[in-house]
Amino acid sequence: MPHELDALQNALHYTFRDPRYLREALQHRSYVNESPQGDLSDNETLEFLGDAVLNLVVGHVLMQRHPRMKEGDLSRTRAQLVSEARLAEVARAIDLGRYVRLGKGEAQTGGREKPSILSDTLEAVLAAVYLDGGYQAAFDVIASRLAFQFEAVGSTVADADFKSRLQEYAQNHMKTMPAYRVVSARGPDHDKVFEVELKLQGLSVQGSGRSKKTAEQDAARQAFQILSDSD
Repeated sequence: MPHELDALQNALHYTFRDPRYLREALQHRSYVNESPQGDLSDNETLEFLGDAVLNLVVGHVLMQRHPRMKEGDLSRTRAQLVSEARLAEVARAIDLGRYVRLGKGEAQTGGREKPSILSDTLEAVLAAVYLDGGYQAAFDVIASRLAFQFEAVGSTVADADFKSRLQEYAQNHMKTMPAYRVVSARGPDHDKVFEVELKLQGLSVQGSGRSKKTAEQDAARQAFQILSDSD
């Protein structure tokens, strides 16, 4: 395993026995398409598996922590926890973008910061952990890295709807409403990334996501956390 990946393994709290899994998990299709090596595989198959592993583990943890939560609320809460915005946040926390292998064009257009690439790569890495160490290893990594997300889950899925929470806060404390504006939409139609600006009195933040709704939720989450911390 190249020494430059040691820090990533430390951040994951997991050391790979077979480094090939981790290497493949970090290979974006743009890198594979531009590589002269014909035997490289991109991380999309691992991403598919990682999505399934992530949903299983998150569902497992939610049932453990909230045994009285109804099935519908469990499903909606899990969907919030494994959303692109949440996974990109976890990926940034472990500096995953630094290790993703991208093609030149993708790297030059800010690919290492794109929520879609960060979230997809994180799913691929989690699949790599699962294949290398089994379910318990994947469970431990996911439960550890998503711990702060699980702690934020309340008894209803409404706790994860930051647009509603921010709107309620603004009405009660500021007597005004947040305003959202799409500032950019980058990428092809099948992989578009939206940037949304939120303004609320003197506060201005930007959120990103694969849809306008996701980007608005990301911006609302940031704004709500800023306002909550200032109280």
